[in-house]
Amino acid sequence: MEPIVTVGIIAKPDVRQTNVLLPALLEWLAARQVGVRLDQDAAAYLDKEGLDREHVPDGCQLVIILGGDGTLLSAARAIAGRDIPLFAVNLGGLGFLTAISVEELFPELERALRNEHRIARRRMLSCEIQRDGEIVASYDALNDVVITKGQIARMIDLVCNVDAHFVCRYKADGLIIATPTGSTAYSLSAGGPIVFPSVGALCITPICPHTLTNRPVLVSDSSVIQVLNLAATGDAYLTIDGQVGEPLHESDRILCRSSQKSVSLIRPPRMLFFDVLRQKLKWGER
Repeated sequence: MEPIVTVGIIAKPDVRQTNVLLPALLEWLAARQVGVRLDQDAAAYLDKEGLDREHVPDGCQLVIILGGDGTLLSAARAIAGRDIPLFAVNLGGLGFLTAISVEELFPELERALRNEHRIARRRMLSCEIQRDGEIVASYDALNDVVITKGQIARMIDLVCNVDAHFVCRYKADGLIIATPTGSTAYSLSAGGPIVFPSVGALCITPICPHTLTNRPVLVSDSSVIQVLNLAATGDAYLTIDGQVGEPLHESDRILCRSSQKSVSLIRPPRMLFFDVLRQKLKWGER
């Protein structure tokens, strides 16, 4: 890995702790002759003008994220496809992905500058909407692609195929297509399995299905998952990582496949996947 001479900083807005943490971080980096590029939310803490999030990684060898998993997901989509590690500091709540604590920020950053950090690569999920035979929108997700109802108390009808194989016609509140990274997010809340990050799989999880025997299904990450929306136009909504999306039209086809893009996350050497599960889910110790 090339030496770190410039870092990007992406921050969650309106976090009191960042008012103190960010100036200290900038001073620490300046003392080591490391340049900085701030996104608009990070710059706002300093009453400065920042960059659009998509332009923050330009010329950087590392991007520091100050926030929670939501901030990381947004940053991951902005940086997707560029081989720039993400150094995510947890200033939020649960934080499955933002595994570096505030107390570990400077020691772990010192390790990163010495090129001694551990990187976990997470494959993203590619999604496109086909309407009348044309692709009208495309997205990349780190966690999941979710189709949900757009009306109060009304289930939607969705037909799911994996490659050339019919899986199910779901009558449910929605359907989640999750990566292994996203298996501990919305999919887990809907009853899906926890998937080890290196497993080559995608998870199809129905949300509150009318047929109680509809269960989550794991398929190979080489598969193409196609979902046909049978709900009326505007009655179903597509959401990417719980942050961006759009309403669906009747007969839209949503195609999901493993993306060529991946995200590199810097992980503390002491924190392995099952350590995170025990800590975040309050599993019992040995």
